[in-house]
Amino acid sequence: MKKGLILINAYATLESSLNQSRRLQEEFKKLDVQIDILRNDSFYAYINEDGTIQKNIQDYDFCIYLDKDKYISFLLEKIGLRLFNPHASIRACDDKMTTYILLANQNIPLVKTLPGLLCYNQDAMIKEETIRIIEKEFSFPLIIKNSYGSLGKGVFKIDNHKELMNKMEEVKCKPHLYQEYISFSKGQDIRVLVINHQVIAAMKRISSNDFRSNIELGGKGIPYTPDKELIELCERVSTILNLDYCGIDALISENGYKICEVNSNAFFKEIEKVTGKNIALAYAKYIYETIYH
Repeated sequence: MKKGLILINAYATLESSLNQSRRLQEEFKKLDVQIDILRNDSFYAYINEDGTIQKNIQDYDFCIYLDKDKYISFLLEKIGLRLFNPHASIRACDDKMTTYILLANQNIPLVKTLPGLLCYNQDAMIKEETIRIIEKEFSFPLIIKNSYGSLGKGVFKIDNHKELMNKMEEVKCKPHLYQEYISFSKGQDIRVLVINHQVIAAMKRISSNDFRSNIELGGKGIPYTPDKELIELCERVSTILNLDYCGIDALISENGYKICEVNSNAFFKEIEKVTGKNIALAYAKYIYETIYH
């Protein structure tokens, strides 16, 4: 029997996340592949006292890893389970600063970015010189992002010196970064889905009440036909990061497209509705052909 596993986050409750796994399960059933959907809450792999990895999971042909728990993915991959996406690719996308570094010097247009300074002491003082450098490199408004986060959370628009100081103090002990604010793309971006390094669908996301366009924050998707430039750009991004599947967010600036973020587990409920394309089937077929042919 052909059998695969979908691992979702131990605490997942968001409907968009649960829909992802159910839709994939439906489409794999049509391909005669049994899919088990499990929460990542049972220590499916761990390290024994003799230094070997103990597998606490059934034998599966593959695993669609819809989580960002980097330790379990690393352990499962190390004992030979094929993950979609690979562990290293999930890690690369989970940390936004790492994503930008990997894409840098690769002929990929990116948003100007400064890495946040590492701080372990909540009582440490932020130097005035640090603030001056940021204000010199960016005009207001600017963006502060937590390096780890999704669904638009942890992304802040900073409008003035006081807001900058306050937010820097708030995030200083978290991995974070500073970015140019692309006003031309306020409340909108292009979400592009890529499978096997080929663009299969795109939509424009628009928000009328937030500078962020995320669907989970009230944004809406509308059909969008990507041009050759955007298609080639997103396919290069997917290849560089070695992603089987991803959602790429592109901003539209006065000088063209800029890659904003790459999501290794991008939700597809809205884009299926907007475009009428069966994303779950396309992803299932790709995995099937990769594993069984």
